[in-house]
Amino acid sequence: MKTKILQLLLAVVFLPIFGQYKFLDIPKLDNADLKTSKYEKNPTEAAEVLYKSYHYYIVDGELKLDVVSRVKIYIKDHAEKFLNQEIYTYDGKNNKSEKVSSLKVVTYNLVNDKVETTSVEKNSKYKSKESKNYTVTKFAFENVKDGSVVEYRYSVHSPYFWAVDKVTVEDVVPIRRFEYVLDFPKYLGFNIDYKGSLKPKNKDDKDKNIYGGEYFTYRFGYDDIAPYRDEKYVHNIDNYRTSIRAELNSSDITMVGNPYESNKGGFKSYAVTWKDISKQLYESDYFGEQLKRRSLVKELLPVDIKNIESPEAKAAAVLKFVQKNYNWNGYYTVGTEDGKGIKDLVETKVGTSGEINLLLIMLMRSAGLDAQPVVLATIGRGLLMDHSPSLNQLNYTVAFLEIDKKTILYDASSKLSIPNLIRPTAFNYNGYLMTEKGAQKLNVLCPGKSTTYLNVNAHLNPDGTVVGSFSDKDTMLYAMMNNEKYEEDKAAYQKESYKDRYAFPFTNIKTELLEDNAFQTSFDFDSDSFVDGIGNKLVFNPLLFLYNKSHEFDQTDERRSPIELYTGYDKIKKVTITLPDGYAFENVPKSKKFRTEDNAIQYVYKVTQEGNKLTVETTTTVEDPVYPKEYYPAFKQIFDNITKMEGQVVTAVKK
Repeated sequence: MKTKILQLLLAVVFLPIFGQYKFLDIPKLDNADLKTSKYEKNPTEAAEVLYKSYHYYIVDGELKLDVVSRVKIYIKDHAEKFLNQEIYTYDGKNNKSEKVSSLKVVTYNLVNDKVETTSVEKNSKYKSKESKNYTVTKFAFENVKDGSVVEYRYSVHSPYFWAVDKVTVEDVVPIRRFEYVLDFPKYLGFNIDYKGSLKPKNKDDKDKNIYGGEYFTYRFGYDDIAPYRDEKYVHNIDNYRTSIRAELNSSDITMVGNPYESNKGGFKSYAVTWKDISKQLYESDYFGEQLKRRSLVKELLPVDIKNIESPEAKAAAVLKFVQKNYNWNGYYTVGTEDGKGIKDLVETKVGTSGEINLLLIMLMRSAGLDAQPVVLATIGRGLLMDHSPSLNQLNYTVAFLEIDKKTILYDASSKLSIPNLIRPTAFNYNGYLMTEKGAQKLNVLCPGKSTTYLNVNAHLNPDGTVVGSFSDKDTMLYAMMNNEKYEEDKAAYQKESYKDRYAFPFTNIKTELLEDNAFQTSFDFDSDSFVDGIGNKLVFNPLLFLYNKSHEFDQTDERRSPIELYTGYDKIKKVTITLPDGYAFENVPKSKKFRTEDNAIQYVYKVTQEGNKLTVETTTTVEDPVYPKEYYPAFKQIFDNITKMEGQVVTAVKK
């Protein structure tokens, strides 16, 4: 019944079929496409997808996927995305793993009006183990030039017929033709979660007699798709591109042709609510059954923590205890892995994010706190939706407490987290509070603001050189994010953040985590590149190297996605410059401030002069972590004015 309702809805939403359209009719390679040197509508395009199709079909209880991709390369150096490919396959237990087959990788070139074909040899394709659960097959095209056409085809065989991946339709380049096909036997029912503004030109959803049985098919075909380019300040652009995701909602094992018809049970509905998912989690060995194992943690907490009277102080103490004693192994999970459970974590002191935070919940409960799990999807997994509950999408859990009518989240997988400050990748709009009675949607965005302090103390010499010290300090979420980057590769962090950014000599660089969890880098500098000498005058920008000639809100195309910043912030620049003896300031900029009407973005430029010492302090305030796309013109206007304001110079003259 639900399948029929969905068919009716799709028939209303999508455009009608005009004429007869044949799906999965792969066009022949056209020499005209090989001769073309640029995309006619926009000569700056690096590539054009000539044809791409995803064909999912379920046969004998196995999900099969056939993929075909053909891309015209106009500018090779800007088309890297299309020249190196990866295919991820799931490695299951008991010989239930996904497998790649029939992989063909070809480059076509036109040489003396003849098509030259270059195939990738088998030994040029390789597999690697990217995580505990996934293998990736990698390949790169060979003999690619400007004007080449590159094509790959492959199939994936999966025993998990209920798990159909989300397919994103739009891309960073134009697409000439795109097709999505899902064929499934009628004893199964699937929901189609269709997101985005793009509508298919051709559609087919009906019963068919194919693969030797009765099937239902969803087929969507698109022509001439405009690019949906990456935009700055977007965490996951695929959240906003048009996408298609199929999820199993029912099965009827009494129907003819069902390979499981000998089993009992008849019709079964898998159409779920978030309450259903909560029930599944609490009934699972990797989540609910682990939370019941109270005896494992009964004696773990020190008595002095259990005796803390304030619930909020006690919860913070339990968080610190877990952070100090248990280490994250780098894997995101919603619960435990590999059947080892919380017992293994207690013994080894190392575990996944889900294991550590389930332990945190158990320890809070053992201390008399009513901690509950909140389940999430990290940013890379996409947004959780009310209308499309998905257990497979979940890959993160944090602890939740309500204290004095305040809701507080706790994440012990990060050493730098504090109450309500969890890992950045978990701040993904929504999460679901899972209790044994049901599920409740929660807003999961970074509360409060992070602050960046950029401080320069400098002395100007008569010869125009400047010597001084600099410090860059971050608090809250920014501190956590930068410390994580630093811990991954200390040398690379300093190089990318400072040595590559500042083209002047500096020494004594030091990066450290301060006692208050602020994260700071400092160095000393000595440079002759900041000041211009004109006669007996010295002219310079009082912000020295903290002045930026441009900003990143520079998009000229219409904004299509929200502005996502992780956190609201204050960015404070403070530069104090002391003139040499015998010099005085001839002119200095005036203080100024401006803001948007709703105070969402504010800016202050403050100038203070005391004798031969000048201090310029700027404060840029952005109140919230997320803004709708309609705010983009305001951001652009404000930051244009900031750039202009901070471009002012001062003049020092010899008395």
